[in-house]
Amino acid sequence: MKSEQQYIELFEQCRQMLSSHSCEVMDSLRDEAFTTFQRLGLPNRKVERYKYTDAQEAFAPNYGLNLNRLDIPVNPYDVFKCDVPNMSTLLYFIVNDAFHSKELPKYQPEEGVIITSLKDAATRYPELVMKYYGQIAKKAETPLSTTPEGQYVDGEFIPMHKNNEPDAITALNTMLTQDGLFIYLPKNTVQDKTIQVINILTSKVDLMVNRRVLMVLEEGAQAKVLFCDHAMDDVNFLTTQVVEVFAAKGSSLELYELEETHVKNKRFSNLYVQQHEESKVTLNSLTLHNGYTRNMTYVGLVGEQAEVNLYGGVIADKKQHVDNHTLVDHQVPKCISNELYKYVLDEEAVGAFAGRILVRQEAQQTESQETNANLCATKTAHMYTQPMLEIYADDVKCNHGATVGQLNEAALFYMRQRGISLEEAKLLLKFAFVGEVIDKVDLEPLRDRLHYLVEKRFRGELNKCTGCKLCK
Repeated sequence: MKSEQQYIELFEQCRQMLSSHSCEVMDSLRDEAFTTFQRLGLPNRKVERYKYTDAQEAFAPNYGLNLNRLDIPVNPYDVFKCDVPNMSTLLYFIVNDAFHSKELPKYQPEEGVIITSLKDAATRYPELVMKYYGQIAKKAETPLSTTPEGQYVDGEFIPMHKNNEPDAITALNTMLTQDGLFIYLPKNTVQDKTIQVINILTSKVDLMVNRRVLMVLEEGAQAKVLFCDHAMDDVNFLTTQVVEVFAAKGSSLELYELEETHVKNKRFSNLYVQQHEESKVTLNSLTLHNGYTRNMTYVGLVGEQAEVNLYGGVIADKKQHVDNHTLVDHQVPKCISNELYKYVLDEEAVGAFAGRILVRQEAQQTESQETNANLCATKTAHMYTQPMLEIYADDVKCNHGATVGQLNEAALFYMRQRGISLEEAKLLLKFAFVGEVIDKVDLEPLRDRLHYLVEKRFRGELNKCTGCKLCK
């Protein structure tokens, strides 16, 4: 039996249960997603976008699901002690895939800002949630009617690649998810305090979690959001996550993601961003501890003078696997995109990066820079890199590049000549290498905290605060 068959049978048997513990807005897309998933099945390595990650194998085990929405007896404050020093935040918790409403933050968001469970928001503001839920991902998967079929280059017809086909993991998440997180900022609202969301995985048995996040920033709104992923229990977790972000005209969003789970966690996260004119979005993700991770990021620049910055850092060892797949779709003129991903791989870790910049025929005066730099500290670590430029406009400034190398022997020799031990010299080189990504974090307290955690990670020490029970 193929891996997807168990999920098809599960949906057919539990369709009513899924709806009874969810809401009408989420149910409205469930059957369509099921049809898509049936048609596509789970991707294997023959699917170009998943050539470095085998979803068939990852989804094959039989995981439990909390479809009856049983209450998880946990107080997040009892187990999580890792606040970012010198940074007060609006702190929220997601336990597995449920918004933890029992522990609300001591601070309140700005007037008009909505931060609540997706199910609650769909009940209280159905028209607002319906307008955006599932729509941003769908637009990323549907070609625009204005897209040309192709063009002639030196007498040869080059077919224009259509935008993404539907993603099977997104379809699976849509048909199974029952709740999630909703963040809404009304027009011209500035949320000064950073919104910090702690995703906690906890279970006594192997568990599958389907998490959903919808963020909407209306015209001129500004926010900073920090997601932290942690796993409490020593069991196997499988997480699917779909995040949709709508950035209206002149809005600004800084989104930070920090993964600190464990080797028994498999994480498939799809992030969809739609940006309108003069909006600015910065995405910065850091993988510190994980098991098997596949992150997909799609950014659609649909308004002129929009700007997106994608930064990613990966530290992996043992047999950890981290795959980052990005697509920045320049659909209109005068937009800017910057992309920087850095990997440090040790022991038998596997890293992959596939970054595609698509500049459509209408997107004149595009500026784009894409860089992927990788450090393999051992001969048994493997890195696959595939930066891509696909340009159909003739007035652009676009560059891309990738490097894969080992520790600089000359630099190691130089430091050893000055009394620095070999292990300390290696650590300093690794720390300096990935530090460029961390330095892109604008929040100074968070930047300092990440420098501290990365150093502890390279030293093999526990990257947690005193009293924290999340990392073992």
